[in-house]
Amino acid sequence: METLKIKKLNKWANVHTHFTIDLLRIILGVFLISKGASFLKNPQLLDELGAIGNFLGGMFALHYIVSAHIVGGIMIVFGLLTRWSIWAQLPILIGAVVINLIVDFNIENLLLSLATLLVCVFFLIYGSGKNSADYLFKMGE
Repeated sequence: METLKIKKLNKWANVHTHFTIDLLRIILGVFLISKGASFLKNPQLLDELGAIGNFLGGMFALHYIVSAHIVGGIMIVFGLLTRWSIWAQLPILIGAVVINLIVDFNIENLLLSLATLLVCVFFLIYGSGKNSADYLFKMGE
């Protein structure tokens, strides 16, 4: 039943695909890669927000955030397993919105994380589109 819904969504997305949506997907991926690289380069950013607590949990959170952003961003850029990559981003982005609302109310960061979350939810529903690695691999079947 679920695969039928996903196939129906993919057909709709492939008919209604545009280069602007592909460009938005690529921009999202590049943005996630750059955020992952900035957290890798400067892990104190997460520590200042209180996002990483004790040492062991903090290390796990740091490694999860950095790897999910960098690897997931690369996969989103190419349109490879886009929905799976988005699922890996959702806990991070929801956490970013909550932290920006409760802990450190910074309107710019809140809007940026909220916009990123909304774009990710869009691609979770829409999929990777016709101009993606997912589409090319499906055509080879």
